[in-house]
Amino acid sequence: MSDEVRQAVKAFQRDVGALFEEISKVIVGNRDVVEGTVTCLLAGGHALLEGVPGLGKTMLVRTLADALSLSFSRVQFTPDLMPADIVGTTVISESDRGGKLFEFRKGPIFANIVLADEVNRATPKTQSALLEAMQEHRVTVGRDTHVLAEPFVVLATQNPLEMEGTYPLPEAQLDRFLLKLHVPFPGREDLHKILDLTTTGVVPTAKSVLTQARILELQKLVRDVPVARHVQDFVVRVVHATHPNADAGSEPPELTKRFVRYGASPRGAQAVLLAAKIKALYDGRFAVSTDDVKAVAYPALRHRVLLNFEGEAEGVKTDEVIGAILKAIPVQGG
Repeated sequence: MSDEVRQAVKAFQRDVGALFEEISKVIVGNRDVVEGTVTCLLAGGHALLEGVPGLGKTMLVRTLADALSLSFSRVQFTPDLMPADIVGTTVISESDRGGKLFEFRKGPIFANIVLADEVNRATPKTQSALLEAMQEHRVTVGRDTHVLAEPFVVLATQNPLEMEGTYPLPEAQLDRFLLKLHVPFPGREDLHKILDLTTTGVVPTAKSVLTQARILELQKLVRDVPVARHVQDFVVRVVHATHPNADAGSEPPELTKRFVRYGASPRGAQAVLLAAKIKALYDGRFAVSTDDVKAVAYPALRHRVLLNFEGEAEGVKTDEVIGAILKAIPVQGG
């Protein structure tokens, strides 16, 4: 590693460390969830945060926005929300000369950080309004296409599907999320800290520590992290093994063959590799290891592995399938 690269990695650790420190002033615990959310930002992807109400999912997204010099908007998803409420609409307005003209009024999707709160409470028609924006970072209204400013990240929260008034997200939209992060209930010590922070007269806030230009620089550094061929091959074989009918080179374990209907897409492999690059940078390394891949495989693949009827009936968790795959696929080369 050259001196220039070494300095770039140290600067990455310093700046991202400052971001984590600001977030920790407001958010107690959940280090994995915080790291996952920041990973999505640095990868130019989107995050889906799942957990029961009251665990601080919305607060985490707000705190991240406060710690960054980026524009922020929030959309509260409800059953009566319409696509135009998200992307915007064309209206007829009056010109200075008294004539009529068509004017496009931007919706809340035109922000650097978009909080899609309780995204699975909206109907599938409204959920689909996010698809183009999430994948192509642009919005088409009528015949006009509007490009979204970079960086652009959608941080969506959802309640578990067994709760009332929720709609399952379509597979095409789930695949647009780089990571799916489970937000757990806090332990006893963390709950004490939460009460200490939130039931006193002082409300903690995060200050801005990263500019828009610096975030774009960090995103470029992530893409420059090299990946050895045997590490990339490990990613490919893991993703192949999520499919019950995978080829002989990526023999899926018995859990996959028995309980999985369809495995991860090529977008899943991209998510694993990008997240692994960022994991390496978190640790001060400018090269990806298979351990990095194993660390990020769960959030990158858990929403892309679709269980069949038997798997759902047996109560199988996709994390169990991913764990079996990681144990079954040997590391080759290196």
